[in-house]
Amino acid sequence: MITRRVAVRNGLWGGAAALAGLGRPDVGFGAEAAVSLHGAGSTFSAPLYKTWIKVFEQAGDKIAVSYDAVGSGEGITRFAIGSVDFGATDVLPGEFLFTGVKRGVVSIPATAGMIVLAYNLPGLGGDLKLPRDVYSAIFSGGIRQWSDPRIRSANPGLSLPNEDIAVVVRDDASGTAAAFARHLIAIGSGWHATGAGDGFMIDWPAAAMAARGNEGVSGKIKISEGAIGAVEYGFAKRLGLQMAALENKAGRFVAPSQDSGQAALSASDQTSIIDPTGDASYPLVTFSWLLLYKKYGDAKRAAAVKEWVTWGLTTGQTIAPGLGYLALPPERAEIAAQSLDAIT
Repeated sequence: MITRRVAVRNGLWGGAAALAGLGRPDVGFGAEAAVSLHGAGSTFSAPLYKTWIKVFEQAGDKIAVSYDAVGSGEGITRFAIGSVDFGATDVLPGEFLFTGVKRGVVSIPATAGMIVLAYNLPGLGGDLKLPRDVYSAIFSGGIRQWSDPRIRSANPGLSLPNEDIAVVVRDDASGTAAAFARHLIAIGSGWHATGAGDGFMIDWPAAAMAARGNEGVSGKIKISEGAIGAVEYGFAKRLGLQMAALENKAGRFVAPSQDSGQAALSASDQTSIIDPTGDASYPLVTFSWLLLYKKYGDAKRAAAVKEWVTWGLTTGQTIAPGLGYLALPPERAEIAAQSLDAIT
């Protein structure tokens, strides 16, 4: 058996020691010559990709995979100019961004996950609940203190401090931020009126602190009393951050969990989870996508891409819940796998 090299950068999270026995399906890639695949993009899904790569390595073959967690926007840029074999993003950009990609584009949903509003309020005395208009107002600058009557009204009995809210935001081109902004627009919060935008770079009206990546934002919240920020669920969970229960479309306050995330997936269509229906649905869920080329110009490289992504859509889905992600519904994963047929 030939062991693969794996390069994973930027201090990603996760571990795969307990998953060493997982294999992968035979999709017909031979071992005649080594192939190295390099990708870049989403920090949201980076811990999952790190673990996938580790477990995939342990099955043994002549494929090397590396991944740079540089943010969705930078990942899209690198993919568009052809400097990587795959990109990763939490929000699909407009088709116009890929009109110049002569090799063609295949977008594959690889996983799904929850965006949580993590906060640091010691001595609160209970779990924070945030109505839709309230969490929108916090990030738009309409609510600036934890003692605001609108927060108190939703949280009777909690010891809310009379201090400023420190909003922690992304300062890089972020798919997490783009997905959150799209959600704020979808719930009719008047987000557009703030002029903050809804792309990968948001001009946050209420920003108090900024950091790069989900890891950076989570770390800032961890050390900053009075802070709140939007981050991927797994990052918040691993750091032991408090996470707010958010009001969903049905008017229920729902905390992030595997059950509430899967309820959102089940209540959504195949491409978007911007504001899911259902009493049990957590309201902030997003797919995370891999961007692949239709033409790699190298049969071995194309086969290697198909093998790794097929593994991620099958065995890889069993790893996702343990890291805080949501396994794709089987029918969605099957459709994604069929899309790989377009790759040559």
